[in-house]
Amino acid sequence: MIFRRALLACALAFAIPGAAKAQEQLTVFAAASLTDALRALGLAWQQKGNPAPRFSFAASSGLARQIEQGAPADLFISADEPWADYLQERNLLVNATRVSPIGNSLVLISPAGAARPVALARGTDLVALLGPQGRIATGDPAHVPVGRYAQAALTWMGQWDALAPRLARADSVRSALLLVERGEAPYGIVYGTDAAISQGVRVVGTFPAESHTPVTYPFAVTRRAEGNAQARAFLAFLTGPEARPTWERFGFRLAQ
Repeated sequence: MIFRRALLACALAFAIPGAAKAQEQLTVFAAASLTDALRALGLAWQQKGNPAPRFSFAASSGLARQIEQGAPADLFISADEPWADYLQERNLLVNATRVSPIGNSLVLISPAGAARPVALARGTDLVALLGPQGRIATGDPAHVPVGRYAQAALTWMGQWDALAPRLARADSVRSALLLVERGEAPYGIVYGTDAAISQGVRVVGTFPAESHTPVTYPFAVTRRAEGNAQARAFLAFLTGPEARPTWERFGFRLAQ
């Protein structure tokens, strides 16, 4: 009898982890600009009877390099296509799961108490707006997607060479937003959705679509989670019809 009980205990010890794996908590590495929307969607997912997902929000570059170094992420959501390409080229994403269902706008912001409309067009003199000491806060173009979009837009305007030394180069779009909220920079270049959630800034101009590549967000299951049914199910939820109203509520553009 004791021997049989021991065999049963061993069998359960091997069976339980396999059963629990389907309901294990997922880890999602996502661009900082998705913080509020993904938290809301994570709660909705949990209310459907699923484990609450763990989110790690930061600049897409840092998250991609963490995955490259072996960080245990199940899903990766980037604020631009190049960082998803970076991981895909290294066989760290499940290519067939990659999809870009949402987009964003690129805007110029200023502190709420000092907001004046700015017409953003070729030749607009942003240097004059800054004055002798002012800086424009945005992500570091060398690492942060919003900074890349900002560089492209400023180059299109013919302002990049003059403004590159005047950038306050933040480590994420949310850090750039905070610099403007605090009045440490008179202007910032962020995504429209980030400006919308802040009471401390106002949008003073929207960069024309032709000034930069489209702001899109690629979603994908990571290679380590290739066989994880929960990861694929959560991806389907985030990119499916149930999530669309939440993305719209937070100001994201839906892919047609």
